[in-house]
Amino acid sequence: MGRRPSAKPTSFDIAYLAGVSQPTVSRALRGSKSVSAATRANIERIARELNYTVDKNASSLRSQRTHTLALLFFEDPTPDQSMINPFFLSMLGSITRQCALRGYDLLISFQQMHNDWHVAYQDSHRSDGIILLGYGDYQLYRSKLEHLVEMDTKFVRWGSVSDDSIGLTVGSDNVGAGMQAGRHLIEIGRRTIAFLGDASDHAPEFQDRYAGLCRAMEGAGLSPDPALQRDAVSSEESGHAAARALLASGRAFDAIFAASDLIAIGAMRALTEAGRRLPQDVAIIGFDDIPAANLTSPTLTTVMQDMKSAGELLVDALLRRLDNLPVERSILPTRLIKRQSTAV
Repeated sequence: MGRRPSAKPTSFDIAYLAGVSQPTVSRALRGSKSVSAATRANIERIARELNYTVDKNASSLRSQRTHTLALLFFEDPTPDQSMINPFFLSMLGSITRQCALRGYDLLISFQQMHNDWHVAYQDSHRSDGIILLGYGDYQLYRSKLEHLVEMDTKFVRWGSVSDDSIGLTVGSDNVGAGMQAGRHLIEIGRRTIAFLGDASDHAPEFQDRYAGLCRAMEGAGLSPDPALQRDAVSSEESGHAAARALLASGRAFDAIFAASDLIAIGAMRALTEAGRRLPQDVAIIGFDDIPAANLTSPTLTTVMQDMKSAGELLVDALLRRLDNLPVERSILPTRLIKRQSTAV
């Protein structure tokens, strides 16, 4: 006689009614893409009809999983002393929702890059996998990532996506974004464009944005001036200092592409203090579209990254890695948000 639903439904009952194996039921209820959409929908329908709920404790014992993912933020200088880049806070909601939809809890932790966090999380077994946001100096970060790979730690990170990226990476098309920003500035008649942000291998995302700007200028027959590039980390104070140094150099410029909105906001303050009109004398573009970008005067033209898709892809990629399913790096498109700082 075939298996019949019991008083307290189990995944085996759902498997019997759906005509599939119990592991297929488990994968479907975790949202695994290895199960077809039609099969997953049928299993979810049967589960609802049976009022089935996942027993996380039993599931963890069987799979030796915690059904918890860890999200590690790394410190960034911020004016409110939170040390968390507001850009990453905007991604948090998407990651949290996606974890909930996939039946996972999310453990959020704040880390300092110089600590041995990579060893602590490998040894603690507090989570099945790790999502990494932010990194500061990439060269220091890189050594930590290499250790995680050596230890076969399951992780995914947000950052620069390139052929030599370490570990599974999700990120924006930073070169393409730099080209968008450069082309917009050129379209409004700007010819001497400065870049504020560290354009070295210590900050590969900033480096890619600068490379995109240079491509746009060269494509328009303009020569990028290396003297108009000033290093800055993602903070208002750093942007303010970089813009002051640019002004003090005496080099002529009529536009700025800042590697982040925080850098751009600091630069706007320095330009205003120096009597430069925005955007008449200097047009400026930021990057990230943080909430403050729409509150500046003038409001800040910026490059928006797809935060909703970013959070979904980070969680999905990590869960696929946990299930030993094929998964590749992801590059997300960006969109230029035009506001008053480049209005003509």
